[in-house]
Amino acid sequence: MTELRGPVRIVGAGLIGTSIGLALARLGVVVELVDADPDNALMAERIGAGSRLVQIEPQLVVVAVPPDHVGEVVAEQLAQTGAIVTDAASVKSKPLADAARLTGDLSRYVGSHPMAGSERNGPLAARADLFDGATWAITPHETSAPEAVELVRRLAEASGARTVELSVEDHDLAVARVSHLPHLMSALAAGTLVDAPNSHLQLSGQGVRDVTRIAAGDPKLWTQIVSANSAALAGLLEQIRGELDRVLVALGKEEAAEELTTILGQGVSGAVRVPGKHGAPHIDLVTVLVTIPDRPGQLARLFADAAASGANVEDLRIDHSPARPVGEVELAVKPGSVDQLVEVLTERGWVVHR
Repeated sequence: MTELRGPVRIVGAGLIGTSIGLALARLGVVVELVDADPDNALMAERIGAGSRLVQIEPQLVVVAVPPDHVGEVVAEQLAQTGAIVTDAASVKSKPLADAARLTGDLSRYVGSHPMAGSERNGPLAARADLFDGATWAITPHETSAPEAVELVRRLAEASGARTVELSVEDHDLAVARVSHLPHLMSALAAGTLVDAPNSHLQLSGQGVRDVTRIAAGDPKLWTQIVSANSAALAGLLEQIRGELDRVLVALGKEEAAEELTTILGQGVSGAVRVPGKHGAPHIDLVTVLVTIPDRPGQLARLFADAAASGANVEDLRIDHSPARPVGEVELAVKPGSVDQLVEVLTERGWVVHR
């Protein structure tokens, strides 16, 4: 069985590369950090993700550079070392094709993609636990050696992730559905706010924050991502365009309710298919709203009181009111826990709404 012993070379000390280094450092794996920007590598080293100066013959190379450069760097590392090489790019078809043009033997290369990240970039956004419980896709191609696939699997598991194996093509369609298309939709929705009057923005609530949150990602990086996955995205965007046309037609009718209800119902059906916590099937939760003063220590007190009720908070959301010195915390719990949670919180002085 192929074991991850190290050393590991990480090329690209951004959010993902540095987080992988930090995760491996927990296990004592020797990590070499390489980055075109010396400041990135230095900062990643200072926070404990590895060393810039170690001279190693790596067992594994992880390429964590922007998508446009992945194939080139993969080919370079295959030529310069005898190591197994993987990458962490969010698109797999283009890097594979680029590498294939530059080198003949790709048996030591296996693409992979940790499904974790942040709107923040750079080594200072990195965390050792970024991949804990996350899904890490492994995408072998036709000539990937079995021992290479196994070593990349060990990397993902050592970083705290659970793995799923997909073909290159299936991976790119999957991430177009669950990542790239949602980002584009978020960006389009957020773009309508650029010229909005301040009086309109004062009405903003948690709904618009939810929809626009991921639009804050680096535009240059996301341009590379969506361009590299254009084939998979094009089909989905055509589907979205068709649905938008349905909405526009329905809005132009006097009797639009039935058509709109059907369209909105499809959204509900799709939303409940998104896996829940720890990848488990979606479960129906009940939301309990708690009014919370905007003062230090109030969240900690609320969480302690919720824990005292015996209810397990499955999810939460905080909605800040721009015009009031209070906010609302939405605690999502299983139906059987609602009564006890409401009773305990009310007894302890919280204003609670079901």
